[in-house]
Amino acid sequence: MLKQYKLRFYNFRLILFLIAISLIGVTLVGTAAPDLRSKQFAGVVLGIIIMLVLSLMDYSWIMNFQWIMYGFNIIMLIVVRIAGDSANGAARWIGIGSFRFQPTELSKIILIVFFAKFFMDHEETLNTLKTLALSGVLLAVPLFLILEQPDLKNTITVVVIFCIMIYVAGLSYKIIGGALLIAVPLTIGGMFLIIIPLSIIFLSIVVQPDQKLLKDYQRSRIMSFLYPENEEYSDDIEQQNNSKTAIASGELVGKKLSGDDSTTSVNQGNFVAENQTDFIFAVAGEEYGFIGCVIIVLLLLAIAFECIRMSLRAKDLSGRILCCGMGGLIALQSFINICVATGLMPNTGTPLPFVSYGLTSLVSLYIGM
Repeated sequence: MLKQYKLRFYNFRLILFLIAISLIGVTLVGTAAPDLRSKQFAGVVLGIIIMLVLSLMDYSWIMNFQWIMYGFNIIMLIVVRIAGDSANGAARWIGIGSFRFQPTELSKIILIVFFAKFFMDHEETLNTLKTLALSGVLLAVPLFLILEQPDLKNTITVVVIFCIMIYVAGLSYKIIGGALLIAVPLTIGGMFLIIIPLSIIFLSIVVQPDQKLLKDYQRSRIMSFLYPENEEYSDDIEQQNNSKTAIASGELVGKKLSGDDSTTSVNQGNFVAENQTDFIFAVAGEEYGFIGCVIIVLLLLAIAFECIRMSLRAKDLSGRILCCGMGGLIALQSFINICVATGLMPNTGTPLPFVSYGLTSLVSLYIGM
């Protein structure tokens, strides 16, 4: 259970990167919402303690409980489906008194651990139809429950991380090529159906009269990204436009360091909603400028790189998959959040790892680390 460590093998560099990015997160959250600074700091302390305790355990021992973790994950997601707390039309939280957490954030970590063990156990038969079908079914159950919340962004995130992990596990290039031949036309067709309303109406009538391919707000976000000049979608693109303006206004060193206390800022003017979570990068750009943004990007890149570097030192395949899964999660969520804040992707509501406010996300990521 407990590992006998030699200190020279302990990855102190990764811990320093995590503490640095987390302290930056506490500072930015405190700037965006001063009343949340203490909660974010408490989340960092709790996350670090849990991380250090788990790091002293052999991950192979933890993975022996893979099916228990998988079952617990399904139970959590079912509870959310039946009795979850709702906000903005989505039931994604479980409330226990004054305590509330989002199971999907922990679910991503559990699925990474579960499939790391699963792929190692089925390494010899990974490219057989039976194993691929079984892994697909095991993935589909939590995916369906996450999608039904509704939570499209995390559904897509889990699928991408799963693809990264199964590739690291040794999936055949023939299967990858075949999957791409199917996925690319489906993606193009899906975009066509989103852009052309008549197609959506027709498909809804023929296939599922009471269902839509996408929720109205999801389609509006995509359309506002594709057609930002269209006044019909001006409300949906406004936040991203304000975010870009805020980042640009920070210039090289930002308003905080230059002494500019302008009230026309994102923070003081409240021009971007949820700037302590989804648009925390806009706060970083405005307050600390280009230099602050670069430091955040480099720290997140360093964390993802350390995960991949450690995968090369892992004692077995499950360790390699686990490291690459976590590295992929950090890199993917960072990429999406920053692209949204800079207008390069439609608004998705993805938090910036270790920086955005959100105790469930923060502690869950520390568990994975």
